Amino acid sequence: MNETIKSILERRSIRKFKDTQVKEEDLDLILKAGTYAASGRGAQAPIIISIQNKKIIKELSKINAQVMGREMDPFFGAPTVIMVLTDKERNTGVEDASLVIGNMMLAAHSIGLGSCWIHRAKEMVEHPYVQKMLAEMGIDHEKYRGVGNLILGYADMPLPQPAKRKDNYIYKIK
Repeated sequence: MNETIKSILERRSIRKFKDTQVKEEDLDLILKAGTYAASGRGAQAPIIISIQNKKIIKELSKINAQVMGREMDPFFGAPTVIMVLTDKERNTGVEDASLVIGNMMLAAHSIGLGSCWIHRAKEMVEHPYVQKMLAEMGIDHEKYRGVGNLILGYADMPLPQPAKRKDNYIYKIK
């Protein structure tokens, strides 16, 4: 089977990670794959923020949990968190950023890493801590909205079995 198709069919969301940090060269490859996602009119509106600082990840996890209204680690102990934001003015920004995340998820799986898309990035960007973090990087939080968080690391769980595909998923017109 074609390796790309194989990765698409076998990739699963991982929610339990080893403490081992993602290797720099693997992270760079995954981030690069994100930058090659299709984007409306080739605008490349999303931005990718890779975070491996444990203290910052812990604070971001708290913020995400507050938004969710639960006391838990919504990043499931992942050693790397990637926030994907997009330009608020682009009418295909959310779609473009979603493709960035999808590319990174497939790239991660293809090199033996686990990942999972974690929601609430939009609300996180509205939080003062995140706004300060963005400002320190020279990013104007007023210009961007959060689309998704990608947690990344080495899986500490078996790959889950795929869910049965729903009936009436595909319709064909000939």
